[in-house]
Amino acid sequence: MIPTPHIEVDKKGIIAETVIMPGDPLRAKFIAENFLENPVLFNKVRNMFGYTGTYKGKKISVMGSGMGMPSIGIYSYELFKFYDVQNIIRVGSCGAYSEEIDLYDVILVEESYSESTYAKVMAGIEDNILKPSEELNKKLEEAAKGLNIPVHKGRIHSSDVFYRQNFDDYKKIRDNYGCIAVEMESFALFANAQVTGKNAACLLTVSDSLVTMKATTSEERMKSFTNMMKIALEMA
Repeated sequence: MIPTPHIEVDKKGIIAETVIMPGDPLRAKFIAENFLENPVLFNKVRNMFGYTGTYKGKKISVMGSGMGMPSIGIYSYELFKFYDVQNIIRVGSCGAYSEEIDLYDVILVEESYSESTYAKVMAGIEDNILKPSEELNKKLEEAAKGLNIPVHKGRIHSSDVFYRQNFDDYKKIRDNYGCIAVEMESFALFANAQVTGKNAACLLTVSDSLVTMKATTSEERMKSFTNMMKIALEMA
């Protein structure tokens, strides 16, 4: 096989069947260096780092997705379609829509609502609410229980826009669609999994709150969101 335009791997088997996918490529590097045994860098195109190693004897890959649906749309599709990846677990940050959800809390996404046209343009999918793999979610929930890490479960808002000019718009989305938090990638990931017949799931850690205005730093987001990383690795 030849490399894709965005992943320089030229043979199958280098990337594991299960990929853990943070948005930040430096978070992928952090996971590889701190949790995987004998990690090997397999991609550095555009500095979108990807690594393969082992975790408790199991072959696992971790790779960044970049920010937003177009970016994760490219990387997750190429992994699913061309590299025989079966499962992608997004581990990302999110903003809370509820006072009951605090900084560093972990959310297991049960549904992803979006106003985005990504799924419609990519594959004619008209639904604005997409779901992850039930099997992966069940295993992630079991892994979280085994680690004694509490998780919130619910529907999240997957947005194309970070800087909304009307800040209070989130309240309408929260109230009309029952969303508990917002991020920018899961809807495209779930769409790609649906189109390719593969499995996807999403774990999020709360980095800030649109209600209380609490927030974490970029360094904290890169290095301190370890609970969701542990859950994903244990499940894999």
